[in-house]
Amino acid sequence: MATKRMKRMKAAWMAGVLVGTAFVWAANPAVAQDKGKSEAAELTSGSNASLQQLTASVPVAKALAPNAVAILVFPKVTKAGLGIGGQYGEGTLLKKGAAAGYYKTTGASFGLQAGGQTYGYAMFFMNAKALADFENASGFEVGVGPSVVLIDEGKAKTTTTNTMKDDIYAFVFGQKGLMAGLGIQGNKITKITPK
Repeated sequence: MATKRMKRMKAAWMAGVLVGTAFVWAANPAVAQDKGKSEAAELTSGSNASLQQLTASVPVAKALAPNAVAILVFPKVTKAGLGIGGQYGEGTLLKKGAAAGYYKTTGASFGLQAGGQTYGYAMFFMNAKALADFENASGFEVGVGPSVVLIDEGKAKTTTTNTMKDDIYAFVFGQKGLMAGLGIQGNKITKITPK
């Protein structure tokens, strides 16, 4: 009986530490460091691989890619929480497949949530002005500034490139295809220098 209680206390303590760390990252991106945690080559390779997987499985992403002036890809974002959640990931801004910069994404969420998950997301910049607004921002917040349209599973099935006229299109993906029910609104994106 005491062992079960100790296991529960240890699990609650670990969850609290994880949530606290995630919250600090999300609330104060400077604490998460301006120096990245990943190698540049590793980030570039992972970002290109994730983009290839996305365009292979989602026809709308495949159709948009050749017309995008740049694509920002976060191959793995870790989200964890217990009431209060946080998320962190690193990615690459790709211009015609080559790395043009490295970024981190952070965010906080509140409400009924427990546990953790990983996902990825890609932002397709469809014009030079949207890209310039992003690159010139000291910290870019998704949903503030150029219009960002989130393409989820449902929207991907009904959207064609003929109807797409917005500045930035974002795709949230998991191991297979697009993920539903996961938003990136309010995520903060900041430039980093890989280690």
